[in-house]
Amino acid sequence: MERKPGSSRADRKTTERNRRNQMKALFSKLHSLVPPQSPRESTLSQPDQLSQAANYIKNLQVKVEKMREQKERLLEIEKISTSMKNGEMIGFKSPEIRIQKMGSILEVVLVSGLDGQFMFNETVRVIYEEGADIVNASFSNVGDAMLHTIHAKVEDGDSSDERVSQKLQKIVNDAYGASS
Repeated sequence: MERKPGSSRADRKTTERNRRNQMKALFSKLHSLVPPQSPRESTLSQPDQLSQAANYIKNLQVKVEKMREQKERLLEIEKISTSMKNGEMIGFKSPEIRIQKMGSILEVVLVSGLDGQFMFNETVRVIYEEGADIVNASFSNVGDAMLHTIHAKVEDGDSSDERVSQKLQKIVNDAYGASS
């Protein structure tokens, strides 16, 4: 069977034209998925459109990661709050304190009613009195409760966690009564 030299060339041209048309359609579809950034965008070249789409995808990835981290933090706050509520309205009961020592870091989690600023101030005062240096402190409003988290640096081998816990429990009992 003999081949005509012209037919092979025509087949290649047709195949290449089809490939270019398919790529053009795919570029157009990708560009239509990217929100417009400026009015002159319709005149962007294909390489610029691809670059814009790549940047848009990278920005979406960063946003998704930030949202995932925020979700994890919120779930942790909800988990702590739920574990400390014991089925009661937390805004109407005495504060609850959880102290955990992780190496040289002392983590104090205080869950109180919305009026718990006094307990937060007392907690900070007790931590300082025990010689710990507060590294950071944060709070969140969870429903009708305030969740305060304090991280303090303590000396290795120090029993600050026990002393802080005893003093804070005494403050809670004195201020809110031992009935809780």
